[in-house]
Amino acid sequence: MPAYPPDELPETVRLWSLTEDTLLEAGDDDTIVAITWWGEYELAGIPRPVRESLGRMALGPISMGNLATSAGNGAEAWAGTLRKVLNQLSGSVVHSLALNDGRGPVLSAIPVTQAPVFPADAVPPGRLIKLSRYSAMRPDGGGLLLESPRARYRVALLRPPAVAVASSLAGPVTVAQVAETCGLTEAVVADVVAFLVAAGVVLVADDWAGFAEDTDTDLAVWSPDDLMFHARSRTWLKGGPPDPEEHRAGAEPPVVKQITAGPTFPLHRPDPAVLKATDPTLATLLEHDHSCPEVTERALSAEQVGEFLFRAARVRSIGPAYLPGGPGHEASQRPYFSVACLYELEIYVGINRCADLARGIYHYDPLWHTLTLINDDLGVLDGMLDLAMVGAGSHRRPSVLLTMTARMSRIAWVLGSAAYATTLVHVGALQQVLYLAAKAMGLAAHAVPVDAGDRVDRSLKLEWPAEVSVGECVLDFPGGTTPG
Repeated sequence: MPAYPPDELPETVRLWSLTEDTLLEAGDDDTIVAITWWGEYELAGIPRPVRESLGRMALGPISMGNLATSAGNGAEAWAGTLRKVLNQLSGSVVHSLALNDGRGPVLSAIPVTQAPVFPADAVPPGRLIKLSRYSAMRPDGGGLLLESPRARYRVALLRPPAVAVASSLAGPVTVAQVAETCGLTEAVVADVVAFLVAAGVVLVADDWAGFAEDTDTDLAVWSPDDLMFHARSRTWLKGGPPDPEEHRAGAEPPVVKQITAGPTFPLHRPDPAVLKATDPTLATLLEHDHSCPEVTERALSAEQVGEFLFRAARVRSIGPAYLPGGPGHEASQRPYFSVACLYELEIYVGINRCADLARGIYHYDPLWHTLTLINDDLGVLDGMLDLAMVGAGSHRRPSVLLTMTARMSRIAWVLGSAAYATTLVHVGALQQVLYLAAKAMGLAAHAVPVDAGDRVDRSLKLEWPAEVSVGECVLDFPGGTTPG
């Protein structure tokens, strides 16, 4: 609730500042170099009052009114020049709204794109408004952060009036209704709403009370979670997860996960020279239609499982690696692709039908090329096999189910906020190699979608969220008629 009775609530004041990562350097004469997240900008022909104003904005929010007072004669012209400069640097300009009470901003709109526009036009009286369905709110730095993957700005809700207004926009409402709900004046609510609309997190209805977002067929295919994940991991918008340095507090995670519990079984190691001489060509493998596993009652052999894992996932060597701009780290070489040779993926093997290997769930050690039994509960194994059976559209459980997991500390230690998105790329790379290795052996590997909740993680006894399951693949004999 506001700290003032509604009829005594101060008016609002617009403020401007530069983002904390913006650095200003004086050039020759009337030139300033602005070093920003997006690059360097050389600003020439900047009058001294404007240069001083930019310097003050680098220290915190200021109002144009204060600038006009300090500038004296020619303030109007200098204010126009300053606005042009701020338009050039729009990706580094924070727009804030404060009450005229000296207590600091009520909310701040922080840019996350290089050249955003912040119109802050008034919302027509009586027009319906609501939060975008893609908006999300979370704690951040002692306040609340409101953001949307569609928005040009993140909005820091810094004081109760802003929090109250934003929290009242879940459904279509008017400014007057929000003011009544929050106990605020309509003028204050209108100004806060205008800021939220300008930032892109709140929508304004059209003349027929409709919202464009609700009828956009291109948007309809995106869930809020997927679109947020895309915006924060693929497009590299500013303001995403923390910098990689924050993930490097401890020692570098090991190249290979250490498993000590359960009996360990050495696997067959084929001769790479023989494989090279006898395997079909890559063109043959790629041009041959992929078939779903037939899933008969035939059992794979332990030798086949060993050869399959040797071909697709073993560690060939270990040595130092360096990512440009990142720390040096210990890396490994394996048959599939991994950024910076990080190889955060682990493979767990659910054995159902296999000669010389008992039914159970095993962890694959790619360095020693061994399987270690981690769960001999056959009920748990059958539950996982059933999930794979349903995911594959089959009526039988597969001979072998491979589950891929990711040790997030291993990849985040180097890549930071890009870790999970990169992991999904690695899963695809490994799946492709699994497919090709199986084809070369006359077998079939097939990815299966598993809607497992936390069942897979519990079955593999993972320490969530340090290690999470990210994909599954069944291994069996090729189907005769069912194309993949």
